[in-house]
Amino acid sequence: MSWGTELWDQFDNLEKHTQWGIEVLEKYIKFVKERTEIEIGYAKQLRNLSKKYQTKKNSKEEEESKYTSCKAFQTTLNEMNDYAGQHEVISENMTSQITAELTRFVQELKQERKSHFHEGRKAQQHIETCWKQLEASKRRFERDCKEAERAQQYFERMDADINVTKADVEKARQQAQIRHQMSDDSKGEYSSVLQKFNREQNDHYYTHIPGIFQKLQDMEERRIGRMSDSLKTYAEIDRQVVPIIGKCLDGITKSAESINGKQDSQMVIESFKSGFEPPGDVDFEDFTQSMKRTVSDNSLTNTKADGKSDAKVPSKSRGKLWPFIKKNKLSLKLCFGFHQGATPEDFSNLPPEQRRKKLQQKVDELNKDIQKEIDQRDALTKMKDVYTKNPQMGDAASVGQKLAEIGHNIEKLRFEVQKFEGWLAEVEGRLPVRNDNSRRQSGLYETQNTTTANNCAQDRESSPDGSYTEDQSQETEVKVTPTEFDDDFDDEEPLPTIGTCKALYPFSGENEGTISVAEGEVLNVIEEDKGDGWTRIRRNEDEEGYVPTSYIEVYLDRNAKGAMTYI
Repeated sequence: MSWGTELWDQFDNLEKHTQWGIEVLEKYIKFVKERTEIEIGYAKQLRNLSKKYQTKKNSKEEEESKYTSCKAFQTTLNEMNDYAGQHEVISENMTSQITAELTRFVQELKQERKSHFHEGRKAQQHIETCWKQLEASKRRFERDCKEAERAQQYFERMDADINVTKADVEKARQQAQIRHQMSDDSKGEYSSVLQKFNREQNDHYYTHIPGIFQKLQDMEERRIGRMSDSLKTYAEIDRQVVPIIGKCLDGITKSAESINGKQDSQMVIESFKSGFEPPGDVDFEDFTQSMKRTVSDNSLTNTKADGKSDAKVPSKSRGKLWPFIKKNKLSLKLCFGFHQGATPEDFSNLPPEQRRKKLQQKVDELNKDIQKEIDQRDALTKMKDVYTKNPQMGDAASVGQKLAEIGHNIEKLRFEVQKFEGWLAEVEGRLPVRNDNSRRQSGLYETQNTTTANNCAQDRESSPDGSYTEDQSQETEVKVTPTEFDDDFDDEEPLPTIGTCKALYPFSGENEGTISVAEGEVLNVIEEDKGDGWTRIRRNEDEEGYVPTSYIEVYLDRNAKGAMTYI
């Protein structure tokens, strides 16, 4: 079936149909463009979302990322970033393979369509011109025939009239002959024009128009075929990224399967284990000793005892036996790893297990640094040999100076390793304590392990006369310079408020020296975090305690005394 034969008289309808076909193609191009914009926007939103939840460097989140659940979440974020990249690929491929190609194709179609219809209009104009020529020739022939007939009738009347002269009759005869000749000429011309028109009309409807319409049909079928190919490409572009998206999703599934609750629980133990033993039983304090004394004893000794008791009786501010009196605060800081000032080089401020981990980590870092220096030394040694054999390539003396510096660095690092390994051996119990000084440095928590940690709840002991005295054995073993803790432990006057805080999570405060808080509760801050992870707060005038810094959101007063910075 051909447009040229079946639709020979539908020129206008074909013109409208082909225009509609191009508009359909342009509509499809617009659809693809909007799809690419959606893909780009979606990819951008996915990347921003992934970036928003990425672990920030040098933050607490980076330290927490060691857990398998956190690693799986980070893997998911990375996979989503790759997932977003595939949507960008979809947008780029659709732009280059569909939008750009079809835009050029539509321009070509418009030019081709314009050319074909221009040719068709010329053919129509030509056949219309031929038809007009035929009509003109026909009218002229008809007119000449009528005039010849009238001239013949006039001649016959003149010839039959006896009153007309012979000259007039001859003139009428000649005029009739002229008209008959003109009629014959018009007839011949008309016949010639008619034959020509018939040929032109035959060529027009059987050759020119069918050819033009066939070209338009081919153009339309090519447009439809291109539309079909483009739709296949549209689907194929999506299909190409499906395996990669599947790999991203497989990566997320694999990361989810890698989550190990037992392993994370063990890492929690390794992160927070102090190495202390739990507190022992609280000793019974017998207050009946003073009741067993005789009356004669009370006459003199009670006076001394009373005097001694008065000296030891806590003031009104200490009558409540707060857990933050000097000894309890010292025990709390030792039990929970509080420290003042900079971290000691041997990490003696940390609990035994945490100290062992820090020392082992330091030893590993130093060994890595030593290996780097050794590798650099070996490379420079080879370079020195080359320079010695070929002086034109470089100065061997300069390399020798650098080798000497590296050797000095290696010796220094090895000395550091030996020092930290010695402290590590002390913690692990592989080496004996060398002297009193090292005992005081590394044995602080060893003493706490046998004394303070086992007696966190027993802060005072009873004397025979009923008065309270500080535990002298603990004061002897725990060597604490008075000036180091005087400011921290002086409870004669309440500490000033340096800001406020809001509890983000509930905290039970079961350990001695801590305080329970409810989620959303607002309290006063009286001592900020010293780097040990605990903040001292006050609920009212007589309720104070420590809470984990990570459980609260702190708002320090810049003008308050002791407030350093905003957290």
